[in-house]
Amino acid sequence: MIEKGAVLPMFYLPPVEYFAQLNIYNPDFVIEREEHFPKQTYRNRANIYSPDGPLTLVVPVVRGSKAHKPVRDVKISYDFNWQRLHWMGLQGCYRRSAYFEYYEDDFAPFYEMKETWLFDFNEKLLKMLLKFLKIKATLNYTESYEAAYPMLTDFRQSIHPKREPAFNQKEYFQVFEERHGFLKNLSIVDLLFNQGPQSVNYL
Repeated sequence: MIEKGAVLPMFYLPPVEYFAQLNIYNPDFVIEREEHFPKQTYRNRANIYSPDGPLTLVVPVVRGSKAHKPVRDVKISYDFNWQRLHWMGLQGCYRRSAYFEYYEDDFAPFYEMKETWLFDFNEKLLKMLLKFLKIKATLNYTESYEAAYPMLTDFRQSIHPKREPAFNQKEYFQVFEERHGFLKNLSIVDLLFNQGPQSVNYL
């Protein structure tokens, strides 16, 4: 376990703040793997920019996953075709963006594969996103659950859909900003599809 640095949760298409913090603390960070699965967080949801404003994409999890189960043991539910909804949402929101087509073929398989575990699905996405952002990072994981890390900066609760981002985000071009203005701290895909290879400089 690291002596200094940060502990980050494992999110689905994490918000921009997540990568900003990971970039600051890299290589001194660990990913939380042993926590109990908390509801209504970025662990299974992401916010993107739709023509009507923010749109939340939620990965459904198998019932019973929520209560006192380590996040690595949470299964994805395929009771309805959420993958089609997410992929249609991403296409509908970003087809007009400068770089969607540049990354499209890399994202598409994630909306066809039937990954069993939410943690594994998010991990594969995270590794791909780090590659696109040109962030060289080794993913190390917690080996037991600790309620607090006095020596580390703990982002497990602070990066949250219902909390104001802890970092001061500068604006970049967004497809629908003429309708709703600049929306802060959306999923990293919003930055990536709008800024492409320049995203690394933004972070």
